Amino acid sequence: MKKAPNKKSALEEKEGVVQPESISASVVEHIQQFRKVQPSSNELIKGILDGNITSLSRAITLVESTNSNHLAKANEVINACLPHANRSVRIGITGVPGVGKSTFIEAFGKYLTGLGKKVAVLAVDPSSTISHGSILGDKTRMEELVKDKNAYIRPSASGDTLGGVARKTRETITLCEACGFDTIIIETVGVGQSETAVHSMVDFFLLLKISGAGDELQGIKRGIMEMADAIVINKADGDNIKRAKLAKTEFNRALHLFPAKKSGWVPTVSTCSSYTKEGIDGVWNTISDYLKLTEGNGYFEEKRSSQNHYWMLETINERLKNDFFNHPEIATLLEENKKAVQNNEISPFAAASILLEHYFKK
Repeated sequence: MKKAPNKKSALEEKEGVVQPESISASVVEHIQQFRKVQPSSNELIKGILDGNITSLSRAITLVESTNSNHLAKANEVINACLPHANRSVRIGITGVPGVGKSTFIEAFGKYLTGLGKKVAVLAVDPSSTISHGSILGDKTRMEELVKDKNAYIRPSASGDTLGGVARKTRETITLCEACGFDTIIIETVGVGQSETAVHSMVDFFLLLKISGAGDELQGIKRGIMEMADAIVINKADGDNIKRAKLAKTEFNRALHLFPAKKSGWVPTVSTCSSYTKEGIDGVWNTISDYLKLTEGNGYFEEKRSSQNHYWMLETINERLKNDFFNHPEIATLLEENKKAVQNNEISPFAAASILLEHYFKK
């Protein structure tokens, strides 16, 4: 049977509807030009003090930069913001991966913005030790909070600094406070020594746990338990409520074994559900009680002063380390000594001494 002359085969591909450009070429060009124009220090400072989120984000990007040319400009912005900082409560939140940190922070953040507070979440994303890349997915996980006009979420790659804490988190806190955020939440990656670093830059340290994971007591590090000002057992909902209450009892018993805190505060254990929002208000009530106590007995200011001293020394250590490894002569000498060490021609300690002596003589 012959096919009709003008009839097309059903298998023949038809032309689809031509899709319009989602963004006009002129708008794309405008965005590209905008990104090329770097605002001055004064423009960034004014924007931050006016509560402009774009200026805040650009300033944070500047202080996170490893480009030595950006250092002076970043310091200028930070120093101008310092008189307008230190007016917030800083809360560190840690817990093993899978404990529900992001879900908890979203529920907690929404509760705080409902009280009229301005919340900044600094979420440190773990960097791959192989590719050095990060997913930076916290904005995706906190869908509701990211749309809240009184909240700001800043995911940062942890890089290779202490325990995965972003290199400039301390300065970012200052910028967020100057921008008007009165509650700063710092989420740790929950691995390595990140808890120690975050503990040294917050007022209140919260440890999130879940029940039924087999690590109620034996899997918890003593150091983290001693740092915690409160333990919150998350996912206390549905069939898990009974297990959560049992875990609460066990942690309460464990806390009695630790020495008293210098602050005079007795750490608490509570349960909550980020899903049903049950117990979220109690977490804030606990933090409020802690602030009332420590501000009253002077510990709050004492702790912040010691933290400033600690970060001054850490900054000196970091600058010396960067200057050492970025020095051209050291880089060459390092390669030579590295081969000698690998070939067992010289000990690692002797090689290090040679490098350091050369560095300090330059």
